[in-house]
Amino acid sequence: MNTNQKLSARQQSIIPIAAFTANGDLEKLKPALEEGLAAGLTVNEIKEILVHLYTYAGFPRSLNGINTFMALLKERQEQGIEDEIGKEASPLPTDMDRDEYGANVRAKLAGWETIPPPGGYQLFAPIIDTFLKEHLFADIFARDVLDFQSRELVTISALASMTGTAGQLYFHLGAAMNTGLSEAQIHEFTAVLKAEVGQQEAEGATAVFNQVLSSRA
Repeated sequence: MNTNQKLSARQQSIIPIAAFTANGDLEKLKPALEEGLAAGLTVNEIKEILVHLYTYAGFPRSLNGINTFMALLKERQEQGIEDEIGKEASPLPTDMDRDEYGANVRAKLAGWETIPPPGGYQLFAPIIDTFLKEHLFADIFARDVLDFQSRELVTISALASMTGTAGQLYFHLGAAMNTGLSEAQIHEFTAVLKAEVGQQEAEGATAVFNQVLSSRA
């Protein structure tokens, strides 16, 4: 792996879009969306980012982000700006075993060679594990508008911009590396987070990432 590899302009633009959607700062979200379009994100890719975020930030923040994007696109259309729409998600197979697919995706993101037996919250509230596997890691992750690496970048950007989510951020920083993001690229992620979102968010993400690196050493 090239440790000097940088995040692309497109990848960098994902960070503030996800962060400001997750923390509800719609005033800053609007210019972040404009920067995303300028960096090469299509309309459907940005819509997918905003939809993906409901699984981490909730429907209210996701819908507020979608409404902000709708208003921006209307403004741009009135100014004669034509944005690239991009591809739609491919239909999922009708015979897809969502439980199996989701369990395998989660294992791949976690870096597990085998799927461990259920424990903890999975035994205490089995339905949430079903929702995680069948909806988040199957229905959502199987949508091919965004690849897994982009989805993890969206996720860590959102989690780093929220409070009380260090445990989830720990998992997803590891998952982001398991999708191919390098240590250098994660450090660049925290640098973009600091410049675009805030120092506190960047410091928190850096502290969690140091724990991830220690566990992977």
